Amino acid sequence: MGDWKLVCRVEDIPVLGSRRVGRPNGMDVAVFRNDQDQVFALLDRCPHKGGPLSQGIVFGTSVACPLHNWTIGLDDGCAKQPDEGCTPKFSVKVEDGAVYLNAVELASQALDAVKPIAGPQRRP
Repeated sequence: MGDWKLVCRVEDIPVLGSRRVGRPNGMDVAVFRNDQDQVFALLDRCPHKGGPLSQGIVFGTSVACPLHNWTIGLDDGCAKQPDEGCTPKFSVKVEDGAVYLNAVELASQALDAVKPIAGPQRRP
């Protein structure tokens, strides 16, 4: 399959939901499916406060961040106005019901992004 990595089948992603794809390095990637069976992939991190987009509500070609309800475009990873910021997107290919992500992007994109820490932080 060249530079594409099989991650799941379309039916493995809930309609209007998502599935997380782990990576050995870097944060997980969220793979989304809308009600038209379109599939999108974004870094599983809202550009606002780092909320897990995989836990958001999918509508049309957007997802609502579960933390502060920011609307993030699934096709470009960018917040809708008046909010600002983008999260990295990943190339997706669907072939015969199988979902593939670009292997080069999975291995190299957004490796410096860190997971947000929830809850109170310890002080030295």
